[in-house]
Amino acid sequence: MMRSRAAFIRWAVFGAALACAPQLCAQEPPGPIHPPSSTAPQKPPSNLPESPTPQPQTQQRPLRVRVTEITAPVTVRDRNGELVLNLEQKDFHIFDNEAEQKIDHFDLGGDPLAIALLVETSSRVESLLPAVKQSGIVFTQTVMGPTAEAAVLSYDGTVDIRENFSSDSDAIEGAVQKLPLGTSSARLYDGIGKAVALLSNQPPRERRILLVVGEAIDSGSETKLGAALRGAELANVTIYTIGLSTTAAEFRNPPKQYTPASIGPPGTFPVPTPPGVPETPETEEMTQGNMDLLSLAIWIVQHASNAVKNHSLEVATEATGGRHISTMKDLSIQKAMDQIGGELHAQYTLGYRPAADSQSGFHEIRVTVDRPGLRIRTRPGYYLPPPM
Repeated sequence: MMRSRAAFIRWAVFGAALACAPQLCAQEPPGPIHPPSSTAPQKPPSNLPESPTPQPQTQQRPLRVRVTEITAPVTVRDRNGELVLNLEQKDFHIFDNEAEQKIDHFDLGGDPLAIALLVETSSRVESLLPAVKQSGIVFTQTVMGPTAEAAVLSYDGTVDIRENFSSDSDAIEGAVQKLPLGTSSARLYDGIGKAVALLSNQPPRERRILLVVGEAIDSGSETKLGAALRGAELANVTIYTIGLSTTAAEFRNPPKQYTPASIGPPGTFPVPTPPGVPETPETEEMTQGNMDLLSLAIWIVQHASNAVKNHSLEVATEATGGRHISTMKDLSIQKAMDQIGGELHAQYTLGYRPAADSQSGFHEIRVTVDRPGLRIRTRPGYYLPPPM
């Protein structure tokens, strides 16, 4: 009885399978059948042959687009140094490594500005800091204008953000007015690097400007100037600089009481006095004072030499298409601010998209205009690092 019942069950299951087979075949999708997402994938049996090694092209990484757009600020002046403001897009040609590029973006002073103001507050420029603070109103009125955003940073032994990006001119001017006097260190290169990083986070549609007010001297920075400028080039940051004069600052500092250098034990007179003049402390001081005139002359020569050798501010502007203005008088700081503001709002901007497979290394940028007799200033190029 049990054997006949088992046989009956087997025949029933077989018949049901035959009845459902056509329906299953009709519903089967072409191609491999994928298990439900909730089902864990099964491991193949160990006796099966291993999968073939993927072809080399399947292992290649997709090419990354490292630069999406390059913008070149272009200042055009005539033979008299006056700004030329009546050129059109068709008048310009831009070349990347001597290959002419299609100009995708063209503007004359209309793009919104994002400006980072980086000010030296070290004790070296203590006497010039009041003049820098007074230039805050010129910065907000002529450099920022009515539509720009700005941030204020200071540098001495540290680099500090005094006011983050804001279009509130009162807040920006207030941050400049409250700049504190710092230490004797001047971490200029760290300041440039931090300001460039801050500007890099601003929307790409904004023209990114870094305005540095300080000396062409760096002390204590961990950032290399070359690395900071590479970042500025890739982030389309244009650097303008107003050079403060160490010589002018030291001449404006309160005079220090002169104390002759001791070149012998106390109470002795190692430098002989002129014939007939008694050796007294007063005559000794006068004699050593005459000798200090030579040291002062050497000091002036050394400072002039430093001015020739230290070109960090000029290099920063040359590398990014900006402008350097050196100052000697307090009022010239405000005048320099005004000149830079006038140029920023009368500057052409050309934008293009380099090829996705652009080679690594330095890319030279060259701009020409279809009008003779004009002087053109723009950034010399940008450095494209190798892919990671």
